[in-house]
Amino acid sequence: MARSSRRSLFLVVFFLLACGFLGILFAQRSGQQSSMTGDSEVKDSLKQFTDVYALVEDNYAEPVNPDKAIYNGAIPGMLHALDPHSNFFDPKSYALMREDQRGKYYGVGMTVGPRNNKVIVIYPFTGTPAYKAGIHPGDVIIAVDGKSTENMSTTDVADLLKGPKGTTVHISIARDGVEKPMEFTLVRDEIPRYSVDVHFLVKPGIGYMHVNGFNETTEHEVSDALDSFGDLKGLILDLRGNPGGLLSEGVGVADKFLKKGQLIVSHHGRASAEKRYIAQHGNGGKDYPVVVLVNRLTASAAEIVSGAIQDHDRGLIAGEVTFGKGLVQTVYPLSENTGLALTTAHYYTPSGRLIQRDYSNISLYDYYYNRDSAESSNTANREVKLTDSGRTVYGGGGITPDVNIPPIKSNHFQDTLLQHYAFFNFAKRYVVDHHPTKTFEVDDATLQEFRKSLDEASITYTQADLLDNNDWIKSSIKSEIFVDAFGQDEGMKVRAESDPQVVKALELLPQAKALADNARKVIAEHNAAPTFNRQ
Repeated sequence: MARSSRRSLFLVVFFLLACGFLGILFAQRSGQQSSMTGDSEVKDSLKQFTDVYALVEDNYAEPVNPDKAIYNGAIPGMLHALDPHSNFFDPKSYALMREDQRGKYYGVGMTVGPRNNKVIVIYPFTGTPAYKAGIHPGDVIIAVDGKSTENMSTTDVADLLKGPKGTTVHISIARDGVEKPMEFTLVRDEIPRYSVDVHFLVKPGIGYMHVNGFNETTEHEVSDALDSFGDLKGLILDLRGNPGGLLSEGVGVADKFLKKGQLIVSHHGRASAEKRYIAQHGNGGKDYPVVVLVNRLTASAAEIVSGAIQDHDRGLIAGEVTFGKGLVQTVYPLSENTGLALTTAHYYTPSGRLIQRDYSNISLYDYYYNRDSAESSNTANREVKLTDSGRTVYGGGGITPDVNIPPIKSNHFQDTLLQHYAFFNFAKRYVVDHHPTKTFEVDDATLQEFRKSLDEASITYTQADLLDNNDWIKSSIKSEIFVDAFGQDEGMKVRAESDPQVVKALELLPQAKALADNARKVIAEHNAAPTFNRQ
């Protein structure tokens, strides 16, 4: 057997023995079976696996890649038979997971993507080595350290750009209007992965904040963003597309909106006692109205924050029913820089409702990508709980919003423009020709130039297409120009200001205030009511 094959087989044997040991330990605690019986079952299963693997390696029609068979097949298959969220991380994915959790990596600081079979710069992050060197959106990366990027994937190129802090990387770039390749030698630095990727006053006294995940710096970032707003009269907390992350950071963020001593979340499992997370600091009496925007991709720690705010009547939840990921994963580091994320408990909101939705009798693909909107909004068979003020909320299928806001759906013309990168390509040229300032607005002359760019790119359209999508076109043009001219942060602000769901959230702030005011009144009346002891 080849060295790599023996290494992979050793790893999976170690992994199965470890899981077997955990299973025996859990079983002993629950009194279901003796360790002797468990040990025998593990040995039998382990022998069956090694026998099957040997047959595959000896007789499969093509040479077997052991890492692929075990890392991508045997171990994930076993875990996914348990639940959708238990997972195995090979060395590369384990490193990426830790990078996401830390909220930083080492590189040059830019996002790259595919365009016409080439890898181009989508945008450099403000303040990073790539930004300071003058690398622009639309630049084509043709070589990294002398290695041609032809036929490379964006992941391959991104990996070449990363490296230890203080090391250098040489990048060759082709730019429109420049005859020869441009050469850049950059010194890699620590690049933060901000979880609060945009925050600003969308109106005087009204803050807007988008949190894209929960890593080791999220609580601190949210605190800084809130401080930067000054005296708030209202807040839109945007958790759309937030897949979750670290529980501790979700608890820390929820703490900033609740009262000291209020329950944020609890969890318990078969082999773990209940653990309750309480607001340690509280909001210090800052009871400005809050609207939390969520969608079907809001999950895990983001659902913990949403659920706590809803159960305590602290704010109004608006959008779609959230994903419904309420399983607690404990990450166990394994040998050879790999790791196991094993489900060990369930999350419950303060009212006691389960966040996790049912995953039985559906495929992994359907669980993640094919959720029926009508099914997710059906509360007929879901558990009923009450908020602090007595409002009805539902468990067992994510967080149901107080106000439904339908998802934004694109039409065929919008899809066509996006597929042809019409705004990206237009902005790249417009910024070079016009050098816009931050007072820039899309006027008739800009729209005329945009129509000309569509003609040059052979993108077909009708006058009705332009009229029916006029507001969307103007917003898309402005946001792309701001990304190109002033950085990603400024472009995201433009998008948020014109986002129909953000506009709706602004309209809901008075309702959020009325909700919180009424809850305080109901709770005060309840606390003041006399109690009688029956003899």
